[in-house]
Amino acid sequence: MLPAWVTNGTAEGTEPDGDAIRMLNTLQTNASYLEQVKRERGDPQAQLEAMQGFLERSGLKVEDLDRLNIIHVTGTKGKGSACAFTECILRNYGLKTGFYSSPHLVQVRERIRINGQPISKDLFNKYFWLVYNRLEETKDPAHSSMPAYFRFLTIMAFHVFLQEKVDLAVVEVGIGGTYDCTNIVRAPVVCGVSSLGIDHTSILGDTMEKIAWQKGGIFKPGVPAFTVVQPERPLEVLRERAQERKVSCWWRFRWGVPHGGELSLLLSLQCSLYLCPELDDFEEGCQALELGLAGAHQRSNAALALQLARTWLQRRGCQGLGELKEVPPSSELLGRPVPLAPVFRLTDAMIQGLRDTEWLGRTQVLSHGPVTWYLDGAHTTSSIQACVRWFRQAALNQDKPHDGSEVRVLLFNATGDRDTAALLKLLVPCHFDYAVFCPNFTEVSLANNADQQNFNVTLENALTRCLENQQTWTRLLEEKVGQDPWLPSPPRVGGLLQPTPPRGSLLLVPPAPRPLNSPALVFPCLAQALRWVAQGRDPHLAAPVASGAHPHPAASSGAVLLREAAAVRVLVTGSLHLVGGALRLLVPALSQ
Repeated sequence: MLPAWVTNGTAEGTEPDGDAIRMLNTLQTNASYLEQVKRERGDPQAQLEAMQGFLERSGLKVEDLDRLNIIHVTGTKGKGSACAFTECILRNYGLKTGFYSSPHLVQVRERIRINGQPISKDLFNKYFWLVYNRLEETKDPAHSSMPAYFRFLTIMAFHVFLQEKVDLAVVEVGIGGTYDCTNIVRAPVVCGVSSLGIDHTSILGDTMEKIAWQKGGIFKPGVPAFTVVQPERPLEVLRERAQERKVSCWWRFRWGVPHGGELSLLLSLQCSLYLCPELDDFEEGCQALELGLAGAHQRSNAALALQLARTWLQRRGCQGLGELKEVPPSSELLGRPVPLAPVFRLTDAMIQGLRDTEWLGRTQVLSHGPVTWYLDGAHTTSSIQACVRWFRQAALNQDKPHDGSEVRVLLFNATGDRDTAALLKLLVPCHFDYAVFCPNFTEVSLANNADQQNFNVTLENALTRCLENQQTWTRLLEEKVGQDPWLPSPPRVGGLLQPTPPRGSLLLVPPAPRPLNSPALVFPCLAQALRWVAQGRDPHLAAPVASGAHPHPAASSGAVLLREAAAVRVLVTGSLHLVGGALRLLVPALSQ
């Protein structure tokens, strides 16, 4: 299902000034920003002061951001989905919402949304040049005249939300928390931490505890915070970070004190951290909740969103919060260092918000005739695990061809310092017939596609990474991985392995009776890869050009199978940028 702003054409306007987006791209893309963060991470205060300087040069003060009634969300996995659920719930209360997220999938406008829709092309152009020109006019020879790409867009988002007078802004952290430029926000209404995992290790650290420390950096004194179930030690780190955010202050009162005296009162503000109850606790005695985002892993994101939305409504004095329910004893997490948040009766707006949530490129299915595309931007080991559980379940739910001629294809790429071997190993049990690797570029030349230009990655470097992934995949198949990594490891009792029944209906799906034999192909761009997979059977893709046929023997034989198969199922994963490029080609309306 496509979002309303695509099908209804509500994001109208002319193409944003190409010069604006190209100028934005010169402010460095994500890779350069990461390098900048690495250099500066030893002095986070200096980073926030630099961000404050850019903000003030653009015409805003940090105090101005207090008017945005911000919900600040971090995490490793699912923070964007949790934000999307939260925004949609509050929009169903009739509030005017702002939503800042990253990265974008197809167009940069997606990062800044009002009422769930990317800002119009005219608004993007207006606010880009407003911020850019103010920074140019106030540049200092002793300092950088322009903030980096992500910092610039963050400042621009604040301008948009303030001038367009949103009732609230849901702000997704870019990377980490403590050093992230969104952490210039000093007084959010509520904070949230989604599921933690290992990612961006060169910046955030190589253990869950170090990463938890970074994420907890968004906590603020007097601001409640919520998190989902986490491993024990990282959860303790989050609690410690919340306890660090305690401040004491003296308030002096003269009114009502005789003889002109003063009454002093010592107040203590702290960050109260709570653990979100499972979504199951909200469903007891009620109908099962329907989520707009597929996959069992989205339930914890929805549970976090419910707490964030209700707390925002409560702290802003809104009505219709949902009556509190008694927490069932079975849901108490005994021994946890963090108290459990209350369960409450969901309002119609909350239920509708969860159902209406849309978030492109996450557990998304596109059925294009005989070719079905499964798109998920998973890029960590735990998110790939969740992705494959979803894919195997979703593929099983599809009608099977009567003649059994089904072809499964993996389309994969990964970027940054991620361990692609570990990610690919988790994908082997899906028993793909073909594995396709390609860069995130939609075309070999992106001269006419400013939204997806990346000046920090050359085609040569990207193809080298793809060739390495191809070799890794081939090696994994040759090793014929013995145990399915989706099976939980059975516990040991007295040194003997004990069989354990599988937990959860989505955890295990019987593997298809297919050999672990999946030829791997590398293409120079997404367009060529998608055309080869679809073989002219997807109406949005042209047929592959015969003159540019892939030299690998498996490509020609595979082309025959793909043309004749009754069903072709394609999983696109490993990178949100890869998924975004695929969406641009598979859903042309997204580029309008």
